[in-house]
Amino acid sequence: MQKKPTGFPNKSVLFTIILALAAGFCGCGNKLNSSKANDSRKTNDSREVLRVYNFTEYIDKTTIADFEKEFNLRVIYDEFETNEDMYEEIVDNPKDYDVLVPSDYTIDRLIQEGRLEKLDLNKIPNIANIAPEYLKPEYDANNNYVVPYMAGTLGILYNKKYAAGPIDSWTSLFDSQYKGKILMWDSQRDVIGLTLRMLGYSMNSNNDSELAQVKARLASQRSFVQYGGDEIRDIMIADEGTLAFIFSGDAKTAIDQNPKLAYVIPKEGSNKWVDGFVIMKNTEHLEAAQNFINFMCRPNIAIRNMTKTGYTSPVSGAWGEFGDNTIMFPTAEELERCGPFLYNKEASQKYARLWGEIR
Repeated sequence: MQKKPTGFPNKSVLFTIILALAAGFCGCGNKLNSSKANDSRKTNDSREVLRVYNFTEYIDKTTIADFEKEFNLRVIYDEFETNEDMYEEIVDNPKDYDVLVPSDYTIDRLIQEGRLEKLDLNKIPNIANIAPEYLKPEYDANNNYVVPYMAGTLGILYNKKYAAGPIDSWTSLFDSQYKGKILMWDSQRDVIGLTLRMLGYSMNSNNDSELAQVKARLASQRSFVQYGGDEIRDIMIADEGTLAFIFSGDAKTAIDQNPKLAYVIPKEGSNKWVDGFVIMKNTEHLEAAQNFINFMCRPNIAIRNMTKTGYTSPVSGAWGEFGDNTIMFPTAEELERCGPFLYNKEASQKYARLWGEIR
């Protein structure tokens, strides 16, 4: 999953810039850098410190407080907006964090690059609470490095009132009749992946001809779509958009507030993403990190995190609290036509070049 990318223009841009400049003059910033972060974190608290790095708005923070109390330690909890932001930060400052929560293809990359600590699953017995369909991913067949945290799909959120007909295909996002009313999540991996899938190719393609077709389709679409982040959900809730490329959890949140909205996993298939807990190589807090992961796999804790975020925990013991919500719990047939994003260095470089030419 790519959480909270940026780029959608709105009325608060000027105000945000002013605030950012003011913060800069004060020596502050949105993103912690290693040396400044360590200085700002000095306290008189003598407890062991565990440093956790997760997507924005992606946990019930009261669960962190409960973990701190039970295990008598302190958690420094920071947030990132995209996998790429997180990767850049931990490469620059590999000792700044103990536990990360990346998405499938980034976990794959971190494993390939040897940046993760191998887990002792005997110290994480609550992995037994994870539903089998979310275990043993292609990039970590024995769960040596990752324990699933949240899962979901990519799809289309649409307004039933404004859609001209049935919405069941990615091609709807390329339909000029919805000019100005199509909202696209600003994430190169996701957008390129969905376009590859729409064209009948692997979402992980490294084929130059196939990527050239992707580029052509995205170029033809560029003039009548708008790219953005969390604003997309709010625009759809406000009845100001017709179609949106969005994550399942945000779709659920939107539909809960506007019953005219519906969500579909397109017939061509999509990404079944799983964000997972991983531990940084050579952490000095391995036991605390594994205790944290094990704690978050408790059903009662998973319920709280699901309630707060709208996303689906792979902890099956938490599911009964949420009924038969088809967005949170897709059918077996829907999941069969979905798969993971994987990492390939050469392909990743091609995606970045393509995206730079499109965006």
